[in-house]
Amino acid sequence: MSANESTEGQVESTDEHESQTAADCAVSEFDDGLIDLLAWVLETETRARIYVFLRQNPYSTSEEVANGTGLYPSTVREALAELADDETVDRRKRKSSGAGNNPYEYVAIAPSELVKGVTTQVQSQLNAVFNLDRRLGTDGSEETDPVTITVREE
Repeated sequence: MSANESTEGQVESTDEHESQTAADCAVSEFDDGLIDLLAWVLETETRARIYVFLRQNPYSTSEEVANGTGLYPSTVREALAELADDETVDRRKRKSSGAGNNPYEYVAIAPSELVKGVTTQVQSQLNAVFNLDRRLGTDGSEETDPVTITVREE
């Protein structure tokens, strides 16, 4: 093998590395965008990260979620309790053959269910904005709810 062939191989390897780095960056930006959107829906980035982790790793314990997300265990436990209260995650006791404490394991609801829960709130807020002039008394017409959001699964 000549010196040129070796150099060409290095150039190809560098190009592959740059291509892979660009792909990783695109995925990271997508992930960050998704987390930002979920943080808006779920109220905090912590809850969004936990939701995504549970979609990828259903029936995880709070300890497994903490390890997988890098969040503090106490933060995870508090957020999981809130998500369970909001019915965004379901929890059940993990079955174990041995004696001792059986921890809760958590699974996140489907994204379609999450969206359905948010649409009612968004629809109400959009209608409030739409009727702002009527509420302020600067428009004499009757208040209506013209915005309707429908979620369909296909």
